[in-house]
Amino acid sequence: MKFIAKTLYGLESVLAKELENLGAGDIIVANRAVLFTGNLNLMYSVNYMSRTALSVLWQIAEFNIKSADDLYNRAQKIKWEEHIDGYGKFSIVPVVKSPLFNHTGFAGLKLKDAIADYFRRKSGFRPSVDTEDPDLMINLHISNERVTISLDSSVIPLFKRGYRKEASAAPLNEVLAAGMLLLSGWDPSKCLIDPMCGSGTIPIEAGLIACNVPPGKFREKFGFEKWRNFDKQAFETIKSGFNEQIKDGSGARIYGYDISGEAIEKAGINVKTAGLENRIALEVSDLMYLNPTCSDGFVFINPPYGERISAGETDAIYEMTGTALKHRFEGFTAWIISSNRDSLKHIGLKPSAKHTLYNGALECLFARYELYGGSRKGKSSETLSK
Repeated sequence: MKFIAKTLYGLESVLAKELENLGAGDIIVANRAVLFTGNLNLMYSVNYMSRTALSVLWQIAEFNIKSADDLYNRAQKIKWEEHIDGYGKFSIVPVVKSPLFNHTGFAGLKLKDAIADYFRRKSGFRPSVDTEDPDLMINLHISNERVTISLDSSVIPLFKRGYRKEASAAPLNEVLAAGMLLLSGWDPSKCLIDPMCGSGTIPIEAGLIACNVPPGKFREKFGFEKWRNFDKQAFETIKSGFNEQIKDGSGARIYGYDISGEAIEKAGINVKTAGLENRIALEVSDLMYLNPTCSDGFVFINPPYGERISAGETDAIYEMTGTALKHRFEGFTAWIISSNRDSLKHIGLKPSAKHTLYNGALECLFARYELYGGSRKGKSSETLSK
């Protein structure tokens, strides 16, 4: 069986490693996606355990076409009754880049007609289109003459873990946060500090990693649970097996700070929902006056950028962030994500590594800064204790 796991740009290699660890075969890294092979049980596992997949598609057909009618005729050859019955509901998500179609909607309409007519001939009944709550979400991808038809096994994007009950302004995507952690080289033996934690996404994703908690544990449903071939017993066994591997994580040192008391309150609610209230410490604090509990470790910062802050304030905040890092986090490794590359120069430090990532539609730089010893030289204890 062929599958496609979608992800965010820049996280493809991390997702490929996750898939390899879960037992996937024939792994091919693509743009914002990773192709792999396996069985339905592996598909269940990826949905439940992957921290960096956005969705998992099962490819049920691939073929070439020369016209719109070819799409209709070839789609009629798919055994649709294996996936949905005449009383079911389906939706089609078309992604079309082909001169054969004037617009994406026409390709989707051709596939819809093919499915409806297939069932009308088979049984006299036809499934209905329902974009809100479909039994089957069908992904139609056409690139020039090549057609791929897949079933979306996730439906609700996998970044929607289910633990986020409260959100601050411009919350970080959960898949992006987990990907940043996995890209950085952080592991649960290292102290982690997020001094601008907002509603707590980075500390929570770190806590889930530290305790080996499946990211799908809090979700109420997956798309494949409505499929005709869904094996509930197999999925329950898979979930139980992964849940048994959850660790105490008592050695984890994860700290979230924010200057906003409201943000810390929201983060606390999300941390509790994730069951990590005994593993993540939260506190109201200004980065400039923050005294780290650890002597070394990792600092992850998602400072304001984009529409979150006016242009006049941006450079000053980044300069302040750089000053705080140099004076208060000697021996740490800092990672900063921002779409404002010019403002990043005001950090006043040279990045030792850079990755291009996307936070929504914003292209961001994810940069590493080594805060070597000696950065406190010449600074009085009075200055550092302010």
